[in-house]
Amino acid sequence: MTAVKSLAGRRIVITRAREQASELAAKLNSLGAEVVELPLIKISREIDKQNLADTMLELGNYDWIIFTSANGVRFFFEQFFKLFDDIRAFGLLRFACVGAGTAREIEAFHLKVECQPEHATAADLADALIKTGSLDNAKVLVITGNLNRDELVQKLEEAQAIVDRLQVYKTEPTDLTGDPVAENFRENGADAVLFTSASTVNSFVDQARALLLAKTARIPLAGSIGPLTSEAMKTRGLPIAFIAKQPNLDSLVDALVKKLNS
Repeated sequence: MTAVKSLAGRRIVITRAREQASELAAKLNSLGAEVVELPLIKISREIDKQNLADTMLELGNYDWIIFTSANGVRFFFEQFFKLFDDIRAFGLLRFACVGAGTAREIEAFHLKVECQPEHATAADLADALIKTGSLDNAKVLVITGNLNRDELVQKLEEAQAIVDRLQVYKTEPTDLTGDPVAENFRENGADAVLFTSASTVNSFVDQARALLLAKTARIPLAGSIGPLTSEAMKTRGLPIAFIAKQPNLDSLVDALVKKLNS
């Protein structure tokens, strides 16, 4: 467990979307850090009405519904409860997801997650589902955003599943031109910048001019939450100073504390 106030006097930048930043900010604040919220992405609902209608008509016929993010859970259930007033509309549908945070969002509706891989990646989720032996000719619904990779769907289809996708949200870069927090970051820098997705990495690099540090600013170390984020950092030439052992917020904070106090 990390020591109390082990980040006292440290200035830490978090790059998550504004509506998702509070949990990580609270963890850092509890350790004494000065938290700089620099949301590099924004997330909003985006659903094709016809696709949504077709999916909801078929809902009771699916064998599995798969969520790859907490965002997907929130936006999907927002639409679900506009159309249904009874959770039993899911019928015998089984739930699978990537990551503990996504599982918590599902379980908040008193629904059981029957398949969740040890490592929070889409590829590992596909492997875990294949191991259940339940995919041959199974109907599977994958809830996605606009940036989801095709690897999960491809592996499921190779296992003879019939896969439908429903996009319920989109992730976009923010524009930091003229942003006062970005100006503060340019002037003062930070001890570390935490990246929690490939999209935050890409936005950071693409907006390099808006984030160019002054000569007197502290040059931050860059930390990654997991494999996909690290892959994006390497691809975009962003040096990785530390990586979470497990792709979750607690592990990322632990890696940060260890690095800054080593």
